[in-house]
Amino acid sequence: MSPNNGQDGQDNQGGQADQDIDGFFSTARVAARRASVELPTDSYTRYLFDLDEPKLADVRGMDYEEFSQDRYRAPFLQDLLASWRSLYDEPFTGITSDGVMRQGLYDLPKCPSADPAPQRAAEQLLATLTDEERESVGHPVTAPEWRAWSNPEFVVHRVGLRLENLTAEKVEAVLALVRASLSPEGYERVTGAMQLNGVLGELVDLPTVMNDRSYWFSLFGQPGPLAPWGWQLFGHHVAVNFVSVGGRHVVAPVFLGAEPALTEEHPPLFAAREEAALELAGSLSAKQRASAIVYDSVLDPAMPEGRLHPADERHVAGAFQDNRVIPYEGIRGSDLTERQRTLLRTVVADFLLLPKAAQREATLAQYDAHVDDTWFAWYGATDGSQPFYLRIQSPVIIAELDHHAGVWLANRLPARFHVHTTLRHPNGNDYGRALIARWREREE
Repeated sequence: MSPNNGQDGQDNQGGQADQDIDGFFSTARVAARRASVELPTDSYTRYLFDLDEPKLADVRGMDYEEFSQDRYRAPFLQDLLASWRSLYDEPFTGITSDGVMRQGLYDLPKCPSADPAPQRAAEQLLATLTDEERESVGHPVTAPEWRAWSNPEFVVHRVGLRLENLTAEKVEAVLALVRASLSPEGYERVTGAMQLNGVLGELVDLPTVMNDRSYWFSLFGQPGPLAPWGWQLFGHHVAVNFVSVGGRHVVAPVFLGAEPALTEEHPPLFAAREEAALELAGSLSAKQRASAIVYDSVLDPAMPEGRLHPADERHVAGAFQDNRVIPYEGIRGSDLTERQRTLLRTVVADFLLLPKAAQREATLAQYDAHVDDTWFAWYGATDGSQPFYLRIQSPVIIAELDHHAGVWLANRLPARFHVHTTLRHPNGNDYGRALIARWREREE
């Protein structure tokens, strides 16, 4: 293994050597430690495994199905999949802060205007597919398959069509629909994460496990101008759910990440977001910090049991968490200065980069209406010297950014070159469900 800057060993709270959980996950990623978690000063390339490392060599040459079957044998993963299955089987209600669903938060425009581009691109995609492919790609608009997305490199649910199994023409038609539905910068963000997945596959010489086509795609409902319909794209470090209903676009849940999140050819995926977030965190007064800085470190011993998860680490709004109760924590927007609220909105706007400009502004207007009841929470140092976790949460948005330990890189502790981000619309509007309900009420 390549050097890892002393990021493993006996650095944890109890003084016990870190243990591998299943060859991919280490207890180091969830072991509380009193010492600060310092960021590596080296490039991510220093943390590349040797290509003959067993975790790489033993699966080299496998396709994604063979790799998934191999991973399923790990007891840790069996437990994780059973937990996810239980959550998936629950009826959808939506994320709340206290278990009580708030009503009346989402509504449709009284005089909607349709964007014809996504519908046209969807129809062009369907025209390229065979009857069998159209059968596989299509689902009812509120089908449970919306909630089958996940972000690991192994397959959990097989929903829709796998891009790497399609012809180049059909892949381009899928991506043309994604492009027609999102803002130019949002499309660049999504495809940038897909490209970085391809880079990772090349770095570890596992291109049949991880590549820029390791993604599943589905359509939901019948593409049209105003009636509800949408699409889903998901796979390793990318999950995007797009719904069009009554002149509004909902792009949530979203999971975007990368390991590594930058290369010599690719700028850092979330650089602007992290810069604004660090400026906001660094501007907090001593009194504000007492509320906003929930934990001094991403592995703070003060965290309660269960707060850290070996797969999710700190983020709480990822795959299969559609009904989770996530209490508010941190500092309220009403306790921030005007400049700080501007910075907070800048961070939120970057989380909302995917929708087209007019749709983004409509969603930001919803955020603005609840800014006093928006909470900003931070774990870790605020000067950029450590990995950190942040969460922005209000009645209409949950946005997280978390730095993770390595899975395919050798850093045993979190580092800023492995990033996970999530975006949700709590209180029932993930997958556009609240707006679809409003549409149906109007049509009755």
